[in-house]
Amino acid sequence: MARSGSRPSSGPPTLADVAERAGVSRQTVSNAVNNPDLLRADTLARVQTAITELGYLPNRAARSLRTRTSHLIGLRIQPAQEGTANATMDRFVHSLVETSKEAGYHVLLFTGDPADPLAGYDDLLRSTAVDAFVVTDTYLGNPQAGWLDQRRAPFVAFGRPWEATHGAHAWVDVDGAAGVALATQHLLDKGHTRVAWIGWRKDSPIGEDRRSGWVRAMHERGLPTTGLASRVEDTVVSGRSAAEVLLDEAEPTAFVCASDTLAVGVLHALHERGLRAGDDVAVVGFDDSQVAQVVRPGLSSVRQPLEQVAVEIVATLEGLLSHPPVPQAHGVLLEPTLEVRDSSGPVRG
Repeated sequence: MARSGSRPSSGPPTLADVAERAGVSRQTVSNAVNNPDLLRADTLARVQTAITELGYLPNRAARSLRTRTSHLIGLRIQPAQEGTANATMDRFVHSLVETSKEAGYHVLLFTGDPADPLAGYDDLLRSTAVDAFVVTDTYLGNPQAGWLDQRRAPFVAFGRPWEATHGAHAWVDVDGAAGVALATQHLLDKGHTRVAWIGWRKDSPIGEDRRSGWVRAMHERGLPTTGLASRVEDTVVSGRSAAEVLLDEAEPTAFVCASDTLAVGVLHALHERGLRAGDDVAVVGFDDSQVAQVVRPGLSSVRQPLEQVAVEIVATLEGLLSHPPVPQAHGVLLEPTLEVRDSSGPVRG
């Protein structure tokens, strides 16, 4: 038999249990969960204490019916690309999930036809399954932003709207050009004057943005770039092939790459020629993937502040979803850092 003042142990705690424990009405508990601003601070604290002690979890489905919100953020994920070392999205998704949870939201992952950039969005909008979206595919010509904007669906993009200087929608991005410039300057400061660039094909605005950082850093030191660049697909095999050609034709002493995937390809090319990365030829990648952290001799790499990206995205979403919506800055551009390891020269100390 349960003791007086305690609840039976069968079944999860209910809203009525919380009300009894806190000595308030059921409506007050409902307000504490859905509209905490309506309660006095001491009353809210008492209800929250009861919720914690009982382990009460609000019924999300019932709450959605009452408030017409799901507290879910939709994020479309793409299948991993074979032959690459890139796990950036894994790190970003983890950061987004953690940050969203702190703000009272959860992330709903969904997939779609790789050939159709809009697949999956329409079903979620029609069913009101999510309150907002995070868009990560911001390549030139991607229709997602315009499609969501036309339907007045709240969203924030991880990536700039490359088709315009200033996009009409909210976005958060990392300054890739600044990151590559930082990597190039690091090599130039070590005495290299023939620093080669291996990047993505010209139709990639992200790749061209990163390439501009290499060009800027080289030209600021009065160094030529002609014959020192290659544009390829983002695979390890392509990175190795590009490095082999550049080593034969341009004889660089260092490489800066648009991704860790391409940088790993360079490491393979050096190994096949009996050259040591860092001692004979320096190599720097981009993204600071797990591969960069464990591959020998340790790959120097530009690190994106993905945790801060998630914080900025969630803060922007909170503004867009508030009532009334809080005006948001169109774009936030964050600075990356450089993780220095032995591939760009022995690390001392």
